[in-house]
Amino acid sequence: MELVPGFVQLLQPLALTMTAPTFDSWLTLLTGWVFASRRTVTRMILAAGDSADKHYSSYHRVFSAARWSLDAVGLAVFDLVEPFLGDVVMLGIDDTLARKRGLKMFGCSMHHDPLLSSRSKTVTNWGHSWVVLGVIVALPFRDGHYFCLPILFRLYLNKQKAAKHRRAYRTRPELAVKLLTVLCKHRENKRFHAIADSTYGGKSVLCKLPANCDLTSRLAKDARLYDPPPPRQPGAKGRPRVRGAKLPTPHEMLAGRCRRVSLEIYGRREQARVADSEARMFVAPGRPLRIVAVEALVGGRGQEAFYSTCHDATAEQVIGWYAQRWSIEVSFHDSKQHLGFEEPQGWSRQAVERTAPLAMLLYSLVVLWFAREGHRLYQPLDCPWYTSKVEPSMADMLATLRRQSVRQKVLSLALQGPGSRKIKQLLENTVALAA
Repeated sequence: MELVPGFVQLLQPLALTMTAPTFDSWLTLLTGWVFASRRTVTRMILAAGDSADKHYSSYHRVFSAARWSLDAVGLAVFDLVEPFLGDVVMLGIDDTLARKRGLKMFGCSMHHDPLLSSRSKTVTNWGHSWVVLGVIVALPFRDGHYFCLPILFRLYLNKQKAAKHRRAYRTRPELAVKLLTVLCKHRENKRFHAIADSTYGGKSVLCKLPANCDLTSRLAKDARLYDPPPPRQPGAKGRPRVRGAKLPTPHEMLAGRCRRVSLEIYGRREQARVADSEARMFVAPGRPLRIVAVEALVGGRGQEAFYSTCHDATAEQVIGWYAQRWSIEVSFHDSKQHLGFEEPQGWSRQAVERTAPLAMLLYSLVVLWFAREGHRLYQPLDCPWYTSKVEPSMADMLATLRRQSVRQKVLSLALQGPGSRKIKQLLENTVALAA
Protein backbone atom coordinates (compact mmCIF):
# COMPACT_ATOMS: atom_id res chain seq x y z
CA MET A 1 0.00 0.00 0.00
CA GLU A 2 1.02 3.59 -0.59
CA LEU A 3 -0.50 6.79 0.73
CA VAL A 4 -1.70 9.49 -1.66
CA PRO A 5 1.05 11.86 -2.93
CA GLY A 6 -0.53 14.84 -1.14
CA PHE A 7 -0.20 13.13 2.24
CA VAL A 8 3.38 11.99 1.54
CA GLN A 9 4.25 15.54 0.47
CA LEU A 10 2.80 16.82 3.76
CA LEU A 11 5.20 14.53 5.64
CA GLN A 12 8.37 15.67 3.85
CA PRO A 13 9.28 18.47 6.34
CA LEU A 14 9.35 15.81 9.07
CA ALA A 15 12.24 14.10 7.27
CA LEU A 16 14.57 16.79 8.62
CA THR A 17 14.09 15.44 12.17
CA MET A 18 15.64 12.01 11.50
CA THR A 19 18.00 10.14 9.20
CA ALA A 20 16.89 9.04 5.72
CA PRO A 21 16.72 5.28 6.54
CA THR A 22 14.77 5.99 9.74
CA PHE A 23 12.34 8.26 7.91
CA ASP A 24 11.82 5.61 5.23
CA SER A 25 10.91 3.04 7.89
CA TRP A 26 8.85 5.63 9.78
CA LEU A 27 6.86 6.39 6.62
CA THR A 28 6.21 2.67 6.09
CA LEU A 29 4.94 2.33 9.67
CA LEU A 30 2.72 5.38 9.22
CA THR A 31 1.25 3.82 6.08
CA GLY A 32 0.56 0.60 7.96
CA TRP A 33 -0.91 2.60 10.84
CA VAL A 34 -3.53 4.08 8.51
CA PHE A 35 -4.62 0.69 7.14
CA ALA A 36 -3.99 -1.72 10.04
CA SER A 37 -6.90 -3.23 11.94
CA ARG A 38 -4.82 -3.24 15.15
CA ARG A 39 -1.98 -0.80 15.81
CA THR A 40 0.94 -3.02 16.75
CA VAL A 41 4.21 -2.93 14.81
CA THR A 42 3.69 -6.39 13.32
CA ARG A 43 0.17 -5.51 12.14
CA MET A 44 1.51 -2.30 10.61
CA ILE A 45 4.10 -4.30 8.65
CA LEU A 46 1.40 -6.63 7.35
CA ALA A 47 -0.88 -3.72 6.42
CA ALA A 48 1.93 -1.90 4.60
CA GLY A 49 2.40 -4.93 2.33
CA ASP A 50 5.22 -4.89 -0.22
CA SER A 51 6.41 -1.44 0.85
CA ALA A 52 7.71 -3.04 4.09
CA ASP A 53 10.76 -4.52 2.38
CA LYS A 54 13.14 -4.49 5.38
CA HIS A 55 13.60 -7.04 8.15
CA TYR A 56 10.81 -6.76 10.72
CA SER A 57 13.31 -5.94 13.49
CA SER A 58 14.21 -2.72 11.65
CA TYR A 59 10.70 -1.41 12.18
CA HIS A 60 10.73 -2.30 15.88
CA ARG A 61 14.03 -0.40 16.26
CA VAL A 62 12.43 2.78 14.86
CA PHE A 63 10.70 3.18 18.21
CA SER A 64 13.06 1.37 20.58
CA ALA A 65 16.55 2.37 19.39
CA ALA A 66 16.60 4.83 16.45
CA ARG A 67 17.99 8.32 17.10
CA TRP A 68 15.17 10.82 16.64
CA SER A 69 13.32 13.20 18.92
CA LEU A 70 9.58 13.13 19.47
CA ASP A 71 9.67 16.82 20.42
CA ALA A 72 11.40 17.69 17.13
CA VAL A 73 8.72 15.84 15.17
CA GLY A 74 5.98 17.59 17.17
CA LEU A 75 7.50 21.02 16.52
CA ALA A 76 7.75 20.16 12.82
CA VAL A 77 4.02 19.34 12.87
CA PHE A 78 3.42 22.73 14.55
CA ASP A 79 5.21 24.39 11.61
CA LEU A 80 2.73 22.65 9.29
CA VAL A 81 -0.19 24.03 11.34
CA GLU A 82 1.24 27.56 11.44
CA PRO A 83 -0.29 28.80 8.12
CA PHE A 84 -3.78 28.27 9.62
CA LEU A 85 -3.01 30.20 12.84
CA GLY A 86 -3.68 33.82 13.75
CA ASP A 87 -1.67 36.33 15.74
CA VAL A 88 -2.40 34.49 19.00
CA VAL A 89 -1.93 30.70 19.05
CA MET A 90 -4.53 28.93 21.19
CA LEU A 91 -3.27 25.82 23.01
CA GLY A 92 -5.06 23.02 24.84
CA ILE A 93 -3.48 21.14 27.76
CA ASP A 94 -4.84 18.02 29.40
CA ASP A 95 -3.92 14.46 30.37
CA THR A 96 -5.44 11.18 29.26
CA LEU A 97 -5.20 7.56 30.36
CA ALA A 98 -4.07 4.81 27.99
CA ARG A 99 -5.16 1.50 29.51
CA LYS A 100 -2.53 -1.24 29.28
CA ARG A 101 -1.87 -4.84 30.29
CA GLY A 102 1.45 -6.21 31.51
CA LEU A 103 3.54 -5.67 34.63
CA LYS A 104 6.90 -5.18 32.86
CA MET A 105 5.79 -2.37 30.55
CA PHE A 106 7.75 0.82 31.28
CA GLY A 107 5.89 3.50 33.20
CA CYS A 108 2.69 1.56 33.87
CA SER A 109 0.90 2.15 37.16
CA MET A 110 -2.56 2.70 38.59
CA HIS A 111 -4.20 5.97 37.53
CA HIS A 112 -7.57 7.59 37.96
CA ASP A 113 -9.93 6.59 35.14
CA PRO A 114 -12.23 9.55 34.40
CA LEU A 115 -14.43 7.59 31.99
CA LEU A 116 -15.41 4.93 34.54
CA SER A 117 -15.43 7.17 37.61
CA SER A 118 -18.36 9.18 38.89
CA ARG A 119 -18.79 11.87 41.53
CA SER A 120 -19.55 9.24 44.16
CA LYS A 121 -17.14 6.51 43.05
CA THR A 122 -13.51 6.71 41.96
CA VAL A 123 -12.17 4.00 39.63
CA THR A 124 -8.48 3.43 38.87
CA ASN A 125 -6.97 1.49 35.99
CA TRP A 126 -3.58 0.11 35.02
CA GLY A 127 -1.92 2.01 32.20
CA HIS A 128 -0.02 5.11 31.08
CA SER A 129 -0.95 8.69 31.91
CA TRP A 130 -0.02 11.13 29.14
CA VAL A 131 0.15 14.91 29.42
CA VAL A 132 -0.63 16.35 25.99
CA LEU A 133 -0.24 19.80 24.47
CA GLY A 134 -2.26 20.55 21.33
CA VAL A 135 -2.86 23.52 19.03
CA ILE A 136 -6.48 24.68 18.85
CA VAL A 137 -7.25 25.87 15.33
CA ALA A 138 -10.28 26.67 13.18
CA LEU A 139 -9.88 25.17 9.69
CA PRO A 140 -11.54 26.63 6.58
CA PHE A 141 -13.42 23.48 5.53
CA ARG A 142 -15.60 23.58 8.68
CA ASP A 143 -16.77 27.00 9.84
CA GLY A 144 -17.36 27.58 13.53
CA HIS A 145 -15.62 24.38 14.64
CA TYR A 146 -12.33 24.06 16.51
CA PHE A 147 -9.85 21.20 16.16
CA CYS A 148 -7.15 20.46 18.72
CA LEU A 149 -4.09 19.03 16.98
CA PRO A 150 -1.75 17.30 19.50
CA ILE A 151 1.95 18.03 18.99
CA LEU A 152 3.88 17.53 22.28
CA PHE A 153 3.69 14.75 24.88
CA ARG A 154 5.10 13.71 28.24
CA LEU A 155 4.61 10.41 30.07
CA TYR A 156 3.71 10.91 33.73
CA LEU A 157 5.45 8.65 36.27
CA ASN A 158 4.25 8.52 39.87
CA LYS A 159 6.77 8.77 42.71
CA GLN A 160 7.23 5.01 43.00
CA LYS A 161 7.89 4.50 39.27
CA ALA A 162 10.13 7.57 39.05
CA ALA A 163 12.29 6.23 41.91
CA LYS A 164 12.37 2.75 40.33
CA HIS A 165 13.60 4.09 36.98
CA ARG A 166 15.92 6.67 38.62
CA ARG A 167 14.18 9.67 37.15
CA ALA A 168 13.25 12.94 38.83
CA TYR A 169 9.61 13.03 39.84
CA ARG A 170 7.50 15.62 37.99
CA THR A 171 3.85 16.35 38.63
CA ARG A 172 1.45 16.68 35.71
CA PRO A 173 1.34 20.51 35.99
CA GLU A 174 5.16 20.59 35.97
CA LEU A 175 5.17 18.46 32.81
CA ALA A 176 2.64 20.85 31.26
CA VAL A 177 4.91 23.82 32.01
CA LYS A 178 7.78 21.95 30.37
CA LEU A 179 5.72 21.41 27.21
CA LEU A 180 4.71 25.09 27.13
CA THR A 181 8.34 26.12 27.55
CA VAL A 182 9.47 23.91 24.65
CA LEU A 183 6.86 25.38 22.29
CA CYS A 184 7.20 28.99 23.40
CA LYS A 185 10.98 28.87 22.92
CA HIS A 186 10.44 27.41 19.45
CA ARG A 187 8.52 30.57 18.45
CA GLU A 188 9.62 33.35 20.79
CA ASN A 189 8.13 36.06 18.56
CA LYS A 190 4.60 34.58 18.77
CA ARG A 191 1.95 35.00 21.43
CA PHE A 192 0.46 31.82 22.91
CA HIS A 193 -2.68 31.32 24.98
CA ALA A 194 -3.12 28.05 26.89
CA ILE A 195 -6.54 26.72 27.93
CA ALA A 196 -6.74 24.08 30.64
CA ASP A 197 -9.03 22.75 33.35
CA SER A 198 -8.51 23.33 37.07
CA THR A 199 -5.77 20.66 37.29
CA TYR A 200 -3.47 22.94 35.30
CA GLY A 201 -4.77 26.26 36.62
CA GLY A 202 -3.02 26.36 39.98
CA LYS A 203 0.09 28.06 41.30
CA SER A 204 2.52 25.55 39.75
CA VAL A 205 1.43 26.60 36.25
CA LEU A 206 0.17 30.18 36.69
CA CYS A 207 3.37 31.38 38.37
CA LYS A 208 5.71 29.63 35.90
CA LEU A 209 4.18 30.54 32.55
CA PRO A 210 6.61 31.56 29.78
CA ALA A 211 6.70 35.30 29.12
CA ASN A 212 4.89 34.98 25.78
CA CYS A 213 2.07 32.74 27.06
CA ASP A 214 -1.30 33.50 28.69
CA LEU A 215 -3.57 31.09 30.54
CA THR A 216 -7.33 30.64 30.86
CA SER A 217 -8.62 28.09 33.36
CA ARG A 218 -11.31 27.25 35.90
CA LEU A 219 -11.41 28.82 39.32
CA ALA A 220 -12.82 27.61 42.63
CA LYS A 221 -16.04 29.38 43.55
CA ASP A 222 -14.63 30.24 46.99
CA ALA A 223 -11.27 31.49 45.71
CA ARG A 224 -9.67 34.33 47.67
CA LEU A 225 -9.39 37.45 45.52
CA TYR A 226 -7.68 40.76 46.24
CA ASP A 227 -7.14 44.27 44.91
CA PRO A 228 -3.61 45.38 44.01
CA PRO A 229 -1.61 46.66 46.99
CA PRO A 230 -2.01 50.39 47.73
CA PRO A 231 0.91 52.74 46.99
CA ARG A 232 3.48 52.78 49.75
CA GLN A 233 3.39 55.98 51.77
CA PRO A 234 6.64 57.91 52.31
CA GLY A 235 8.22 57.06 55.64
CA ALA A 236 6.13 53.93 56.16
CA LYS A 237 7.81 51.24 58.22
CA GLY A 238 7.89 47.49 57.71
CA ARG A 239 7.70 45.42 54.58
CA PRO A 240 5.54 46.68 51.68
CA ARG A 241 2.12 45.12 51.31
CA VAL A 242 1.78 42.28 48.78
CA ARG A 243 -2.01 42.27 48.54
CA GLY A 244 -4.69 44.92 48.68
CA ALA A 245 -8.21 44.79 50.05
CA LYS A 246 -10.06 41.50 49.89
CA LEU A 247 -12.70 41.23 47.15
CA PRO A 248 -15.87 39.08 46.93
CA THR A 249 -15.41 35.45 45.94
CA PRO A 250 -16.95 34.25 42.64
CA HIS A 251 -19.86 32.75 44.60
CA GLU A 252 -20.48 36.10 46.30
CA MET A 253 -20.24 37.87 42.94
CA LEU A 254 -23.15 35.78 41.65
CA ALA A 255 -25.18 36.55 44.79
CA GLY A 256 -25.09 40.23 43.85
CA ARG A 257 -26.30 42.02 40.77
CA CYS A 258 -25.38 40.32 37.47
CA ARG A 259 -26.04 40.95 33.81
CA ARG A 260 -27.71 38.49 31.47
CA VAL A 261 -25.89 37.41 28.32
CA SER A 262 -26.43 35.03 25.43
CA LEU A 263 -23.43 32.74 24.89
CA GLU A 264 -22.60 30.78 21.74
CA ILE A 265 -20.62 27.87 23.22
CA TYR A 266 -20.39 24.11 22.76
CA GLY A 267 -22.30 24.33 19.48
CA ARG A 268 -25.41 25.87 20.98
CA ARG A 269 -26.74 29.14 22.39
CA GLU A 270 -27.13 29.47 26.16
CA GLN A 271 -28.61 32.13 28.43
CA ALA A 272 -26.63 32.91 31.57
CA ARG A 273 -26.02 35.38 34.38
CA VAL A 274 -22.49 36.80 34.39
CA ALA A 275 -20.41 38.88 36.79
CA ASP A 276 -16.78 39.77 36.15
CA SER A 277 -14.03 41.89 37.67
CA GLU A 278 -10.30 42.43 37.64
CA ALA A 279 -8.60 40.90 40.66
CA ARG A 280 -5.57 38.99 41.86
CA MET A 281 -5.40 35.51 43.32
CA PHE A 282 -3.85 34.79 46.71
CA VAL A 283 -1.19 32.50 45.19
CA ALA A 284 -0.19 35.04 42.50
CA PRO A 285 -0.66 38.54 43.95
CA GLY A 286 1.56 40.16 41.36
CA ARG A 287 -0.47 39.15 38.30
CA PRO A 288 -3.77 40.88 37.40
CA LEU A 289 -6.50 38.51 36.23
CA ARG A 290 -9.94 38.75 34.68
CA ILE A 291 -12.31 36.84 37.00
CA VAL A 292 -15.60 35.64 35.52
CA ALA A 293 -18.46 34.06 37.49
CA VAL A 294 -21.29 32.59 35.41
CA GLU A 295 -24.55 30.81 36.18
CA ALA A 296 -26.50 29.06 33.43
CA LEU A 297 -30.20 29.92 33.46
CA VAL A 298 -31.18 26.73 31.63
CA GLY A 299 -29.57 23.29 31.97
CA GLY A 300 -27.49 21.59 34.62
CA ARG A 301 -24.20 23.49 34.39
CA GLY A 302 -25.01 25.57 37.48
CA GLN A 303 -22.51 28.09 38.80
CA GLU A 304 -18.96 28.18 37.41
CA ALA A 305 -15.95 30.46 37.73
CA PHE A 306 -13.07 31.11 35.35
CA TYR A 307 -10.02 33.32 35.18
CA SER A 308 -7.72 34.55 32.44
CA THR A 309 -4.35 36.28 32.55
CA CYS A 310 -5.69 38.53 29.76
CA HIS A 311 -7.08 40.94 32.36
CA ASP A 312 -8.49 43.34 29.75
CA ALA A 313 -10.67 40.65 28.11
CA THR A 314 -14.46 40.61 28.36
CA ALA A 315 -16.41 37.94 30.23
CA GLU A 316 -17.81 36.59 26.94
CA GLN A 317 -14.30 36.18 25.55
CA VAL A 318 -13.08 34.28 28.62
CA ILE A 319 -16.04 31.89 28.55
CA GLY A 320 -15.65 31.38 24.79
CA TRP A 321 -11.94 30.63 25.19
CA TYR A 322 -12.58 28.04 27.85
CA ALA A 323 -15.27 26.38 25.72
CA GLN A 324 -12.60 25.72 23.07
CA ARG A 325 -10.91 23.36 25.56
CA TRP A 326 -13.45 20.65 24.71
CA SER A 327 -11.70 20.10 21.37
CA ILE A 328 -8.81 18.31 23.11
CA GLU A 329 -11.27 15.82 24.62
CA VAL A 330 -12.55 15.10 21.10
CA SER A 331 -8.95 14.53 19.96
CA PHE A 332 -8.41 12.01 22.77
CA HIS A 333 -11.61 10.16 21.85
CA ASP A 334 -10.86 10.00 18.12
CA SER A 335 -7.22 9.00 18.63
CA LYS A 336 -8.29 6.08 20.81
CA GLN A 337 -11.37 5.09 18.80
CA HIS A 338 -10.01 5.35 15.24
CA LEU A 339 -6.20 5.37 15.50
CA GLY A 340 -5.47 2.90 18.30
CA PHE A 341 -3.75 5.18 20.81
CA GLU A 342 -4.02 2.45 23.48
CA GLU A 343 -3.02 -0.51 21.28
CA PRO A 344 0.83 -0.40 20.83
CA GLN A 345 2.57 -3.10 22.87
CA GLY A 346 6.12 -1.74 23.27
CA TRP A 347 7.60 -2.33 26.72
CA SER A 348 11.01 -0.58 26.77
CA ARG A 349 11.36 3.08 27.76
CA GLN A 350 11.94 4.59 24.31
CA ALA A 351 9.37 2.35 22.64
CA VAL A 352 6.71 3.37 25.17
CA GLU A 353 7.54 7.09 24.99
CA ARG A 354 7.49 7.18 21.17
CA THR A 355 4.91 4.71 19.87
CA ALA A 356 1.59 5.79 21.41
CA PRO A 357 2.08 9.54 20.76
CA LEU A 358 2.46 8.73 17.07
CA ALA A 359 -1.27 7.96 17.01
CA MET A 360 -2.08 11.53 18.07
CA LEU A 361 0.51 12.98 15.69
CA LEU A 362 -1.15 10.97 12.92
CA TYR A 363 -4.50 12.46 14.01
CA SER A 364 -3.03 15.94 13.49
CA LEU A 365 -1.55 14.99 10.11
CA VAL A 366 -4.81 13.45 8.83
CA VAL A 367 -6.78 16.58 9.81
CA LEU A 368 -4.19 18.81 8.14
CA TRP A 369 -4.27 16.72 4.95
CA PHE A 370 -8.07 16.89 4.92
CA ALA A 371 -7.93 20.67 5.34
CA ARG A 372 -5.46 20.99 2.46
CA GLU A 373 -6.99 18.70 -0.14
CA GLY A 374 -9.01 15.87 1.40
CA HIS A 375 -12.21 17.93 1.86
CA ARG A 376 -12.45 18.29 -1.93
CA LEU A 377 -12.36 14.49 -2.31
CA TYR A 378 -14.80 13.72 0.50
CA GLN A 379 -17.88 11.75 -0.58
CA PRO A 380 -20.49 11.49 2.22
CA LEU A 381 -22.41 8.25 2.41
CA ASP A 382 -25.99 8.44 1.15
CA CYS A 383 -27.93 7.48 4.28
CA PRO A 384 -31.61 8.51 4.13
CA TRP A 385 -32.00 7.48 7.78
CA TYR A 386 -29.17 9.80 8.91
CA THR A 387 -29.94 13.22 7.48
CA SER A 388 -28.75 15.31 10.45
CA LYS A 389 -25.05 14.76 9.74
CA VAL A 390 -23.68 17.53 7.52
CA GLU A 391 -20.00 17.79 8.53
CA PRO A 392 -17.20 15.18 8.17
CA SER A 393 -16.01 13.43 11.31
CA MET A 394 -12.57 11.96 12.02
CA ALA A 395 -13.85 8.58 10.79
CA ASP A 396 -14.82 10.23 7.48
CA MET A 397 -11.41 11.91 7.13
CA LEU A 398 -9.60 8.64 7.73
CA ALA A 399 -11.92 6.77 5.35
CA THR A 400 -11.29 9.42 2.66
CA LEU A 401 -7.54 9.00 3.03
CA ARG A 402 -7.86 5.22 2.76
CA ARG A 403 -10.19 5.38 -0.23
CA GLN A 404 -8.02 7.82 -2.16
CA SER A 405 -4.86 5.82 -1.42
CA VAL A 406 -6.42 2.55 -2.61
CA ARG A 407 -8.08 4.27 -5.57
CA GLN A 408 -4.69 5.52 -6.67
CA LYS A 409 -3.35 1.96 -6.45
CA VAL A 410 -6.33 0.54 -8.39
CA LEU A 411 -6.09 3.11 -11.19
CA SER A 412 -2.39 2.36 -11.57
CA LEU A 413 -3.20 -1.25 -12.52
CA ALA A 414 -2.63 -2.02 -16.19
CA LEU A 415 -6.18 -3.22 -16.83
CA GLN A 416 -7.14 -3.11 -20.50
CA GLY A 417 -9.78 -4.45 -22.81
CA PRO A 418 -13.52 -5.04 -22.36
CA GLY A 419 -14.72 -4.98 -18.77
CA SER A 420 -11.67 -3.23 -17.31
CA ARG A 421 -13.73 -0.15 -16.44
CA LYS A 422 -16.28 -2.27 -14.59
CA ILE A 423 -13.52 -4.11 -12.72
CA LYS A 424 -12.02 -0.83 -11.52
CA GLN A 425 -15.44 0.45 -10.49
CA LEU A 426 -16.11 -2.76 -8.57
CA LEU A 427 -12.78 -2.44 -6.75
CA GLU A 428 -13.49 1.20 -5.86
CA ASN A 429 -16.92 0.32 -4.49
CA THR A 430 -15.42 -2.51 -2.43
CA VAL A 431 -12.79 -0.15 -1.00
CA ALA A 432 -15.47 2.41 -0.14
CA LEU A 433 -17.39 -0.17 1.87
CA ALA A 434 -14.23 -1.42 3.62
CA ALA A 435 -13.06 2.10 4.49
